Amino acid sequence: MNLMDTSYTAFLERYLDLASFRQTLVAGNLANIDTPGYRSVDVAFQSELAWASLNSYEQPMRPMVRRVNGLIERPDGNNVNMDREGLLLAQTQLQFTTGVALLRSELKRISMAIQEDKG
Repeated sequence: MNLMDTSYTAFLERYLDLASFRQTLVAGNLANIDTPGYRSVDVAFQSELAWASLNSYEQPMRPMVRRVNGLIERPDGNNVNMDREGLLLAQTQLQFTTGVALLRSELKRISMAIQEDKG
């Protein structure tokens, strides 16, 4: 373990991984907007994040992908909703940006602690 590996940085790493994973799912949904029979998928972000924070950070994260129920299905069986996916895309981008800002802040805090220790 080095000075940069704290439980908070490990949590933020999981947070960013989950946000990236969700972004991939949303992009996949949008890519399949015209695919007959395609069903939207997503992860329960808050639940997955809570699960990830309770488990050992050495274990790989395996978010559970689920079909999204309750969306209006078109006659071809596809239920991708452009408005929903656009909102999720924006929300996930904001979550990722927030995670990066928090990680930067934590690394700056660690760096300042190291500099104070040297001085």
